[in-house]
Amino acid sequence: MNGVYVVEIEELKASILKLLKEDEEFRYAVAGLVGLEEILKRLDKHEVELVKLRKDLVKLRKDLVKLRKDLVKLREDMLRGFELIDKRISALGARWGIMIEEAFREGLRGLVEREFGFRVERWRGYDDSGRVYGYPSDIEVDIAIKDERIILIEISSHIRSSDIIQFKRKAEIYYEKTGRKPDRLLIITPYIEEKALEASKKLGIEVYTRL
Repeated sequence: MNGVYVVEIEELKASILKLLKEDEEFRYAVAGLVGLEEILKRLDKHEVELVKLRKDLVKLRKDLVKLRKDLVKLREDMLRGFELIDKRISALGARWGIMIEEAFREGLRGLVEREFGFRVERWRGYDDSGRVYGYPSDIEVDIAIKDERIILIEISSHIRSSDIIQFKRKAEIYYEKTGRKPDRLLIITPYIEEKALEASKKLGIEVYTRL
């Protein structure tokens, strides 16, 4: 029986080979089946790869979400850090500005008193109507006095338009409180903004800058 089976197999092979050589339609059909099987095998392989890729994409998406949260937190931390640094720098700058103004004021006091015979003092009053700062507050201004002449002086490291207006209102309050009208209004500063300079000219305030 085995011998007969082998003979049949060999005959089948010979018949198939003959058909492949002589029958074009059969040859295309076999080629199509072989190709289809290969395609199916590749699709199976690709499906496995796609499943793996999908898992990788899901993991990547989770990582991106986590990274985005971490970046947002990092950005918030950085912004808070920058704000803290800016506040400290501003506070330090303000402190130095006050120290410089005080030192400059003391130097000016000595110069004016020694060279020109003026007496320089610090006048303090209370603005009960809130005219200077927009609310009731204490106000201060430097005064140089000689005989009957009174000069009001404002010394600052940086003068803005608002400073000009506030100085003018201080002068008005000084006049109202003391009954003595200042002969001159002087501002001494190393830096004054352009709009502030224009305002000082309109309000009759003398400015000495870039000393």
